[in-house]
Amino acid sequence: MATRTRSTKPKGKKLKKINSEQALGGHAILGKSKSRFLTGNQILPDGIASGLGVRELIDETFMAYNAARLRETCKVFTDSMLKDDVTVGMSLTGAMTPAGVGKSCLIPLIRAGFIDWMISTGANLYHDAHFGLKKRLVQGSPHIDDRILRKEGVIRIYDILFDYDVLLSTDAFFREIIQHDDFQKPMSTAEFHWLCGKYLAEREKALGIADKGDSCVLTAAYRCGVPIYTSSPGDSSIGMNVAAMALRGSKLSFDVSRDVNETAAIVYGAKKGFSGKKGKSGVLIVGGGSPKNFLLQTEPQIQEVLGLDEKGHDFFLQITDARPDTGGLSGATPSEAVSWGKVDPDKLPDTVVCYSDSTIALPLLTAYALDAHKPRKLKRLYDRREQLYASLQAEYLKRVYR
Repeated sequence: MATRTRSTKPKGKKLKKINSEQALGGHAILGKSKSRFLTGNQILPDGIASGLGVRELIDETFMAYNAARLRETCKVFTDSMLKDDVTVGMSLTGAMTPAGVGKSCLIPLIRAGFIDWMISTGANLYHDAHFGLKKRLVQGSPHIDDRILRKEGVIRIYDILFDYDVLLSTDAFFREIIQHDDFQKPMSTAEFHWLCGKYLAEREKALGIADKGDSCVLTAAYRCGVPIYTSSPGDSSIGMNVAAMALRGSKLSFDVSRDVNETAAIVYGAKKGFSGKKGKSGVLIVGGGSPKNFLLQTEPQIQEVLGLDEKGHDFFLQITDARPDTGGLSGATPSEAVSWGKVDPDKLPDTVVCYSDSTIALPLLTAYALDAHKPRKLKRLYDRREQLYASLQAEYLKRVYR
């Protein structure tokens, strides 16, 4: 038996048609229309025009996602970290120098006084020396058959190609200089790299490239007094050649305890003030890995191990492609670093992580910083290592033997 659908129209009432589509939709949440979260700059960029500079491009069009994080990195670096009372430490991982990043970015940053000290993988410094020795690296393809490259004596780093002799001649250079008397003792990696920079500067003159400016990061750091440390000195071709010379009776060895204490002394001195006035410490982390931890562990060394009063680094900027959810140090966030005492909890708003390829982000940051900020006076921390070390030691012994 068929049934009749009951009408939903109210009896005895005439329906009024609603003309506003907005009135047919949901209602705004009462009291939330003026949320403090909606006070940011409106996303409404102008179209990109010819002749737009890098600084303007970043400020005006990098509106969201990791473009916005890169803009924030640029702003914090130039507006806050490059103030005169901030000591800037950089860590470097990944094959940056063979990609030309040493010459295009690191040398200009060092010479402008924007990097005061550095921790790098040994591999970056080894490949950096190729440029100081006038060796040829070329652009190539990542899709070449590596079996053919091996037969033809060609080395590949993704899409960078160079002759096997580049390695052999660079190895020979390090073995040659290591035989000099000034290398025949235990030393910090900063002293070792300073000496390498000295001999590379002399080689620049012999090769006729000295008049073109610094050929590599090691010579720039040598001339500017920027100490460069390596957190794992045996984990590179430089360390391998040092080990080879040990078989011949070389007295050179790396004093890793000196490295730990010197780097802590730099940070402690920066925070207490090199000239009696308290300062700040900022870290610029390119990549992650062991150099990142070696840079950040300066604060736990001061607080946790030596028991000296400190709160953590004041600024934390990182460019990385590492995820935070796998437990690796490379992807560990600045908020996690707060729990270790590595970053001052009061300065967490001044931390930025930009998830990007460093070969893209670092050149943009470099161009932005050089355009936005005048060069700073060089701190020449290499020349002050002994003084800083002695000050840290005195403070620690005062606490131990009080």
